[in-house]
Amino acid sequence: MPRQTRPNATPASPPAISPFFQPIVDLRKGTVFGHEALIRGPAGTPLHSPQALLALAAAESRLTEFELLCVEVILAQWSRLPDAGRLFVNMSADTLVAAMGGAGTACWLERMLAHHNVSARDVTVELTEQRATGSPEALGRAVEALHALGARVALDDFGEGHSNLRRWKDLQPDFVKIDKLLTQGIANSPQSVALVRAIVGFGNALGTELIAEGVEDAKDLHVLRDLGIAHGQGYLFGRPTPALQPALPEPMAATIRDTRIAVMPHASQPSQPNVLRSLSVIQAPALSPQTPIDEVSAIFQKHPELHALAVVDKGTPVSLINRQSFMNDYARMYFREVHGRRPCLAYGSSTPRIVEREENVESLLGILMSEDQRYLSEGFIVTEKKRYVGLGTGDQLVRAVTEARIEAARHANPLTSLPGNIPINIHIARLLDSGADFAACYADLNNFKVFNDHYGYWRGDEMILLLARLATQHADAHRDFVGHIGGDDFLVLFQSPDWHRRCTALIDDFNRQAPGLYDEAERQSGGIEGEDRHGVVRFTPFSTLSIGAVRIPPGMFSHAEDVASEAAIAKHDAKQAASGLTVREARPRA
Repeated sequence: MPRQTRPNATPASPPAISPFFQPIVDLRKGTVFGHEALIRGPAGTPLHSPQALLALAAAESRLTEFELLCVEVILAQWSRLPDAGRLFVNMSADTLVAAMGGAGTACWLERMLAHHNVSARDVTVELTEQRATGSPEALGRAVEALHALGARVALDDFGEGHSNLRRWKDLQPDFVKIDKLLTQGIANSPQSVALVRAIVGFGNALGTELIAEGVEDAKDLHVLRDLGIAHGQGYLFGRPTPALQPALPEPMAATIRDTRIAVMPHASQPSQPNVLRSLSVIQAPALSPQTPIDEVSAIFQKHPELHALAVVDKGTPVSLINRQSFMNDYARMYFREVHGRRPCLAYGSSTPRIVEREENVESLLGILMSEDQRYLSEGFIVTEKKRYVGLGTGDQLVRAVTEARIEAARHANPLTSLPGNIPINIHIARLLDSGADFAACYADLNNFKVFNDHYGYWRGDEMILLLARLATQHADAHRDFVGHIGGDDFLVLFQSPDWHRRCTALIDDFNRQAPGLYDEAERQSGGIEGEDRHGVVRFTPFSTLSIGAVRIPPGMFSHAEDVASEAAIAKHDAKQAASGLTVREARPRA
């Protein structure tokens, strides 16, 4: 490798390195947006990989000059390619500083661009993560100089190494490339969806276009596109090659243009959501273990609204003094004279009920249902990360748990963990906004009430869980959305073109498996003798499944409520159909 001592030096004999190019794709249009240039060493040798080349350059303390050499080789090749378009070229932070560091004369990069007749407006410099810059201020000046030339800047591998929010904010890059750590497998990762959605929010706020790296799977591509990522790069679109890729293969372009939206993987609504966010924590002064009993009395008299006081030792609660029991004792004859100057620690309850601010519904339900119900009169201590923050009452706890359970049911059904009414409406709105062609299928059980009344709600829950499991099995997890409205009512939003076949198979499977939930006597007789929904005793056959389907063409409806209403009408018609499946033509609302 020839030695280059300054950015303005030119190597006498370039080594056998050559550029390869990988396409970057516009996920909104299905077209090639540009190419990233990647350097390769001699084929068939250990130095073919860029990692080996960079490692060797670093070992010889010549990394910056090697990177500059790579840029020159890339520009030389790029200038020979017709209609090349936009070039993305990699530089570490220190290399960019060196390339833009000319004082009083044109900088090295500007001279290289002019020498090879490459327009700066066609070039984007990717700040790589080989190393952190020694001077953030110098890097900032280099980026400003680069923008002044008309070139653009991309922050590479966001989510790894030194590529962080602070650098994003300080440098204000034109592009941010999201690392494959977050993009690969996103179609099956609720956590990755949440993180990338947050990055999209940052991009919108800061005016930055996003590029998803490492796209290798069509399902991941759909999710990334629907999250609003502008561009993508990865083996799914093309591998690095010496030649440019002028266009995407038509099947891949059609995949990007497909109006069907991805069903985002969602974390099942936690059965234990945080509830104390809505609980009004009482801000009460804390007592130290050495606070005299007389002072406790004075504090209670000064704050008549307080039901209790916590004793806190170095931020950690150790005892709780209840107002009513304390004041009753304090009023007894000679109590003040005997106990007034003693520390309060020995007087309070040494086993107070302590509730962490991030406690969940299930653990709080355990408190409500436990045999120890002292918290109803004594209240409880609220902590955050085990540090005292205030007090709560039994009434507040009951109300907070109840409200949290209701809210959780709106987002995810507590029995099936399937999305509830709010996520259903959100997904319908996404389908309508995207112009997707879909079918809304309302599933409901026949004769379920008699079954539930005869065997009890726990057996009824088994039947509902059977329907939930089968509905999920017969839906495509990446195209179709299964929601649980409540009770035995489900709504499946199909984008799968074979939705009719899926509905028929779902009905057949349920009707075949449901009799297994009946006792042997009822299985032999084919049903249950009992009261129907009108209170009339009659024989009721096995529960079966009805599905009312309505095809929703693009542009017919604007509101999720209209789609739900159409599906409900279809469900009513399906209850009367012998096959259990009715397809209704959607009718625009007046």
